[in-house]
Amino acid sequence: MVQSRLRTSASLHESVREEILDRIRNGTYQSEAPIPSTAMLSEEFGVSPITVKRALRDLQAVGALTAVTGKGTFVKDHQRFLLDLEGWMSPFDNASIRLLSITREKIADTTLQVFNPPKEAMLCVRKMVYFGDDVPIVYDATYLSSDVDSDIVDEFGEQFVTNALERHDFKITGTSHIIDAAPAAGQAAEVFGVPNGYPMLRRLYKITTDKRNVTIFGVLQAPFDRLACSLNVPSNPKSKHQLKSKK
Repeated sequence: MVQSRLRTSASLHESVREEILDRIRNGTYQSEAPIPSTAMLSEEFGVSPITVKRALRDLQAVGALTAVTGKGTFVKDHQRFLLDLEGWMSPFDNASIRLLSITREKIADTTLQVFNPPKEAMLCVRKMVYFGDDVPIVYDATYLSSDVDSDIVDEFGEQFVTNALERHDFKITGTSHIIDAAPAAGQAAEVFGVPNGYPMLRRLYKITTDKRNVTIFGVLQAPFDRLACSLNVPSNPKSKHQLKSKK
């Protein structure tokens, strides 16, 4: 029993939470490994199971732990993937793609309405992007504003929509991004093993092509502690000079 080591100045669940967090930091509980059950922690700390569950909920909320139904509670892998917004798909060169579904549906995401997508149903390609064997990095839902040949659609399960289109002589003419955060829900929450409401970082995009009837809309999303985005804007010395000369 380690009850004597718990911080007496804090509430019991806060003390349990800090002790578990210390064990994560010092490596006692390894990344992606399960921690002891609620019953075992309750007995070890000399507190009620309710107190332990409250501490575990706090740690899940801050991204230190994740609960998998039927399997237990695991230490989250905090390796963060950096997505470069300047190179559309280059950060995923060494990633593997798993197709989840290809359907026809309307865009329901209100943020994507900023891009003025068509109101009718579009081809929707949903997939997961993985690094390593089973480390999900990004959930991607891509919408095409027009039907394309079936042989191109067949390639969407093996590569990104833009890559498949470029292989068939479509040229990308422009890309727009929106970065926001939203609570996890539905399939995205399920594939990442996070509870509904868990904060997700999202990159919403619109991609235009040289074919007037083919425009791409989509949403990349991942748990906030797994994905980050970078944008580097080079300075323009000429513009600075012109600005100074106008003063």
